[in-house]
Amino acid sequence: MKNFAAAGMGIIIAFFLYSIFGKISPGLLLIFNIFALVVFYFAIARGELYGAFLGTICGLIQDSFSLGIFGLSGLTLTITGYLAGVISKKINVIPIKRTFVFVFILASFELLLWSSLYLLIFSEIVNTGGGLIFFQPLSSAFLASLLFPFLRKIESIKV
Repeated sequence: MKNFAAAGMGIIIAFFLYSIFGKISPGLLLIFNIFALVVFYFAIARGELYGAFLGTICGLIQDSFSLGIFGLSGLTLTITGYLAGVISKKINVIPIKRTFVFVFILASFELLLWSSLYLLIFSEIVNTGGGLIFFQPLSSAFLASLLFPFLRKIESIKV
């Protein structure tokens, strides 16, 4: 039950941050993918099924903010969350440098998969926001390497 409460809290925080970033500047939504960070964290911590399930939920919530096809982010985050859980079981991604590289690769893959599916469905070029979207994997990796150790410490405290 504690795991579901923590995941629910992560989704709620991501929802509010996504809403606030959208009000401040739409460019912030291109640079920071908060929902992907929630999926990556719980996929690493809990495994591939948890990552896939949260990927579906977070992706559909993210799709509800956009004007695109409903389910596109849900599909890409589901696949990426599952892969994050599988790969993190085989490789120790807990050290900060490994977390940075791992999340950078995952976020790059998620962006590539999303843009490929977008291109396939719409047959038009993805709006990159003047190139801001290409900073998304780097900013996600940077935030993850700062936040994930902090979140692990909070989770390790027994209540």
